[in-house]
Amino acid sequence: MKTKLIIFVAYCLSVINLNAQPEKVLRSGPMLGYAEMLESVIWVQTISEAKVYATYAPVAKPEMIRHTNTVFTNRQEAFTAHLIADSVEPGQRYTYTIWVNDQAVRLPYPTEFQTQAIWKWRGNPPAFRMLTGSCAYINQAEHDRPGNPYGGDYCIFENMAKHQADLMLWLGDNIYLREPDWNSWTGITKRYTHGRSLPELRALLANVHNYAIWDDHDFGPNDSDKGFYNKQQTLDAFKLFWGNPTYGVGDITGAITSFQWGDADFFLLDNRWHRDPDNLKKDHKTMLGKEQLEWLFDNLVYSTNTFKIIALGGQFLNPASYFETYSNNGFAEERQQIIDFICQHNIKNVIFITGDVHFTEMSVLRQAGKPTIWDLTFSTMTAGANRDGGNWPNTLRVEGTVVTDRNFGEIDFTGPTNNRQLKVRCYDTDNHLRWERTITPE
Repeated sequence: MKTKLIIFVAYCLSVINLNAQPEKVLRSGPMLGYAEMLESVIWVQTISEAKVYATYAPVAKPEMIRHTNTVFTNRQEAFTAHLIADSVEPGQRYTYTIWVNDQAVRLPYPTEFQTQAIWKWRGNPPAFRMLTGSCAYINQAEHDRPGNPYGGDYCIFENMAKHQADLMLWLGDNIYLREPDWNSWTGITKRYTHGRSLPELRALLANVHNYAIWDDHDFGPNDSDKGFYNKQQTLDAFKLFWGNPTYGVGDITGAITSFQWGDADFFLLDNRWHRDPDNLKKDHKTMLGKEQLEWLFDNLVYSTNTFKIIALGGQFLNPASYFETYSNNGFAEERQQIIDFICQHNIKNVIFITGDVHFTEMSVLRQAGKPTIWDLTFSTMTAGANRDGGNWPNTLRVEGTVVTDRNFGEIDFTGPTNNRQLKVRCYDTDNHLRWERTITPE
């Protein structure tokens, strides 16, 4: 009886301690998702079933406290929650606090989100900063291949947080599904949970608005395509673990969405869900699928913003049929179709932002009498680097922009309406500037 009493008391004390330290119930997050003028989303994941919500207030008026929706996390949804801040005003910054089981989570870094400003017909577009990168491999020795660890230098995320960006665009291979993972819901959600729980990520996720595309390693096995049988589960997990505005557009399925930030329209494409197999022999092969391609064309024609930013896994402009380029594996015709459409309709300031290839470089296509097209490839953040990337036969490469170490990109949108500029920079793991270039709108 005495032993049972001791066990019972110890259990009660553990419960009391857990409730007294709600941060111990929070497995990962908070992470900021999309930000609009009247709404912003905060993502969290708990260790077990819990009641979760957030309170927030304008930085300038901390007494004006508001509450998000309340979510009761559950096992089937990997104990994740999307908390919607919908009592906000445009162009404001807000501090926020996560509450788990009605107790505040105390974090060792500040937590703020923002809403986008109303600026059209009122003045110049706002200056803003975005970060970007691809290929985030987080080691797990028991599930990884034998030998030297493939991932590393996780301090890159801590250095990225120091840049105080407005948004982060993840360019795919944001996780690396392994053999134990992609065939089951348990495996897929455990892989996401493992990566998202990385301590070095937390400050970046908590204070920068995160948007994401996916590539083969988020979608399924290496180089997987539309034939992957379990892609619905990997898409469902992508929806749970990211905070994009949508997951698919209209009747088009996939990890597809669009958003605006300042005077830039962003089109986030899915190069896996509709993709023909690389080794398939057929005419008119497609990477994006007819419906997604038409959606992109419609939106490029409709867009009136200065910049049209297209996020895509794998290099777009590189004309060489080489590994993860659009020109390889029979997709060159579709690549040319996109280029021809941009030129035919004189769509200016189209900038592709791409990843996957495990090295970084800038490419540009200039043709007399036609709009200039850019491709900013940023890869890799923590996965193994492609030391041979600079030897790839890219005839459109901008000299001096190849980086074959782990790195990330930073893009500043600055200047008044009639003199906008993009400052594009590449930083390595240790936050050293490797190169800088300026893009001036046409």
